[in-house]
Amino acid sequence: MSIISWIILGLLAGAIAKFLLPGRDPGGFIGTTLIGVAGAFTGGWISARWLDHPISQSFYDGATWAAAIGGSFVLLVAYRILFGNSRN
Repeated sequence: MSIISWIILGLLAGAIAKFLLPGRDPGGFIGTTLIGVAGAFTGGWISARWLDHPISQSFYDGATWAAAIGGSFVLLVAYRILFGNSRN
């Protein structure tokens, strides 16, 4: 996948993770994109390293999307734990 594909995948994965975990989040559009892209890389790495399921290079592969959304969800939870109360 190209870098543009990773950014689009990250944006969509971050948006889905925010949909699954509603509430006030610090960050906005840029934060969602960065968390999503980092989550896509993190989820792919975890899947390949510990789950022994390498991620395909195809944009439409279900395992790639599941790893990206799962990684984004985990990073969003961690982000909320660390910085969630800073907006009060």
